Amino acid sequence: MSIIRYGAGERGAGGQPLPFARAVEADGWLHVSGQVAMENGEIIDGGIVAQTHKTMQNLIAILNEAGYGLEHVVRAGVWLDDPRDFWSFNKVFAEYFAGNAPARACVQSSMMVDCKVEIECIAYKPKA
Repeated sequence: MSIIRYGAGERGAGGQPLPFARAVEADGWLHVSGQVAMENGEIIDGGIVAQTHKTMQNLIAILNEAGYGLEHVVRAGVWLDDPRDFWSFNKVFAEYFAGNAPARACVQSSMMVDCKVEIECIAYKPKA
C-alpha cells in the first residue's frame, strides 16, 4: 500500500508547525483534513454563506491537488458554530454537490478558530 501525504509540515498561525497533513491518500482513498474559510492565514470576513463558499474552495483545491474532484467525495463531516446557520449552509453545500451528494454528518461545535464552519471529507477514486 502506498501512502501520499499532502501539505505535511506546513505552518499555521504564528508560524507554528502543524502536526497533521492537509490530506492523506492511501490506495485510492483520500482523507482531507478539516478546512475552514482561511485565506492568507486569516479567517475571511462574512457570514455563513461567504465562509461556506471559501471553505468549499479550500476543500476543492486540496482535492484537485491530489487528482480528485467533488464527484469522488463519498463522505463529508461538517461542524457549524451556530445551528441557526444550518439552512443557509445547506443551501450553499447543495450547490457544490448537485447530483453527487455524499454521505454526511453535520453537528454544532465550538470552533478552535474564529470561524462559522469546518468541513472535512473522504474521497475515493480507483487506481488505474
